[in-house]
Amino acid sequence: MRSATLLTVSAALVTSALAGSYARTEHIAGAGFYNAFEFQAIPDPTNGRVNYVDQATAQRTNLTFASASPDKFVLRADASTVLSDAGALGRNSVRIRSRNTYATHVAVFDVAHMPQACGTWPAIWETDEESWPNGGEIDIVEGVNDQGANAVTLHTSAGCTMPAARTQTGTAGDQLNCDTALGDAGCGVDLSSTRPATYGPAFNAAGGGWYAIERTPAFINVWFWPRSAGDVPADVKAGGGRVDTATWGTPAANFPDTSCDIAKLFTAHNIIINLTFCGDWAGTQDLYAGAGCPATCISYVDANPTAFTNAYFEFNAINIYK
Repeated sequence: MRSATLLTVSAALVTSALAGSYARTEHIAGAGFYNAFEFQAIPDPTNGRVNYVDQATAQRTNLTFASASPDKFVLRADASTVLSDAGALGRNSVRIRSRNTYATHVAVFDVAHMPQACGTWPAIWETDEESWPNGGEIDIVEGVNDQGANAVTLHTSAGCTMPAARTQTGTAGDQLNCDTALGDAGCGVDLSSTRPATYGPAFNAAGGGWYAIERTPAFINVWFWPRSAGDVPADVKAGGGRVDTATWGTPAANFPDTSCDIAKLFTAHNIIINLTFCGDWAGTQDLYAGAGCPATCISYVDANPTAFTNAYFEFNAINIYK
């Protein structure tokens, strides 16, 4: 039987080997999104004023489209239909989930544009829906109502907390317990102190940028680089065959396993990209009105389709490394 000391040393060596250099296993761009993702025409779990459509409807109504040279993939909401407040369905939009699942990995999201407008709630995230919250959730990009900065957040079952002080450029939120039982707020990191233009209109005006996640059994890190930043790592910008996260500098958000068993609480995840409206967060009246948005969230989303002309994701690529 090996001693506890040897087990600890072995675990440290394994963790060290997992971090750093990764080889690309998927390059998702243009029409490749249709192969890499499935469309989820499901009721919105967050009670949004949205109607998620299937792939055939999304392509027929131009809610998703792909181009080549350069590769682009666009995912957006309907911006032409006036809805009735009495209607059971909300604004047509899209929710896609990766066919593959990921545990230890790096994912780099090259995003040229994200949805903006009052009432919007866009997200890029990873989770195990079938076992949620037991399999954990990582919100890489998420915000509402054109708020100024992105928040990176973990949601877990009981037993995961984060230290207030850790190696990151973002600011840890007041809640350090990631347990969804505590109002499902999770343990978030505000990126407003990290860089400008991490979310919404400011992100779009700056030409977007790169979000990247590294997940290992010992930690979860998220980085962000604006399009024009001088310190974008060459391997991130190139999107090539390998990346070395050890050269990327301090992450915007760092979630260590100090008091959170990441290997136990986070199972293999799908990547989910979606755009909903109102719902349990964006539709909260104090948040909605506090963002300077007019009327009520549902009435505004229903009556003002042209307000959502810029409510779209535009991806240059997603690169996955293992």
